[in-house]
Amino acid sequence: MNRHAQRAQKRTIQNEQRTDQRERSTDRDDSAKKAAKKSAPRKSKSAKPAKKAAAKKPSVAPKSKAKRANKKAEVLDLMRRPGGVTLAEIMDATGWQAHTVRGFVSILGSKGGEKIESSKNASGERTYRIAR
Repeated sequence: MNRHAQRAQKRTIQNEQRTDQRERSTDRDDSAKKAAKKSAPRKSKSAKPAKKAAAKKPSVAPKSKAKRANKKAEVLDLMRRPGGVTLAEIMDATGWQAHTVRGFVSILGSKGGEKIESSKNASGERTYRIAR
C-alpha cells in the first residue's frame, strides 16, 4: 500500500471514531435531558389575558410612486445618455460599491442583451454607455 492510500485509510478511521464519539455524547445528553425533565415539577398553566381587538388605523393614502422603478432601469437610463455615465455616477445613483457596478455592467452585457461600450474619458474615469 502506498503512503497516500495509508494516509487516506488513517483519515477514514479517525473520522469514524469522531462520529462514534459524537453519537455517544449526543445519546448521553438526550438521556440527561429526559431525566431532568421527568424530575422537574410541572408548572401550572395560567390563563392568559384576552387580547384586545386591534384598533383600526385610519386609512392612509398610498405612498406616491417611488422616484425610480428599480436600479437596473435607472442605470440603463444613465447609460443611454449621449456621453454615457461614469462609474462614480452609477455608484452615487445606486449606492453600490465599485465592484458591484462592474459586475452589473458585465452581466448586463452578457445576459442582458445590451451592447455596452466601456472607455476611459480624458480625466481617466471609466465611462459606460449603451452602443447604438
